[in-house]
Amino acid sequence: MDNRFLELEKVLSKNGFMVKSFNNILEAKKELLSEITKEESIGIGGSMTIQDMEIYEELKDRGNEVYWHWRKDVENAAMKAINADTYITSTNALTMDGKLVNMDGNGNRVASMIYGHKDVYIVTGKNKICKDYAEARERIRNIAAPMNAKRLNLSTPCTHTGKCMDCASPQRICKAEVIIHKKPGATNIHIYLVDEELGY
Repeated sequence: MDNRFLELEKVLSKNGFMVKSFNNILEAKKELLSEITKEESIGIGGSMTIQDMEIYEELKDRGNEVYWHWRKDVENAAMKAINADTYITSTNALTMDGKLVNMDGNGNRVASMIYGHKDVYIVTGKNKICKDYAEARERIRNIAAPMNAKRLNLSTPCTHTGKCMDCASPQRICKAEVIIHKKPGATNIHIYLVDEELGY
């Protein structure tokens, strides 16, 4: 297992987060399905990690109410996800001093990471781990944001250049930056560290 995980577990726990480490995404999914009851409603934030986890279908099949705006089977899924009991997503970057660094275009994902849910589960691969805030911001600007903009076929400079141009495009994907330094008071945040490269 990644030798940074032990150090991260300690610092994240000190910052108030609940942390578990896993060898792979399948182990993490099994644990997540056991932690969440069938009675809970689930909101999911836009995340390639969660898409690759393929947990949406399993939660739906076992009877959970699940709201994810990436799926078209529920009307107003983004708004319903905000009011769900539990929220599942990933993070753009995780620093070695225990900070979660994220940028959003609309803000629904970062808002739900902070407030409004009983439990928030953040699943992150080892590729999201950064030395510090500066490296995290660099990762988001020049890896995560351009790759997501390209995936969404947006009209932003980073779609073509592969790096942030600090643009003024209406379709800019990085309009709100949120840094979670410590666990917010009203939300239980569970961080699942996975020893695989996941998402962007």
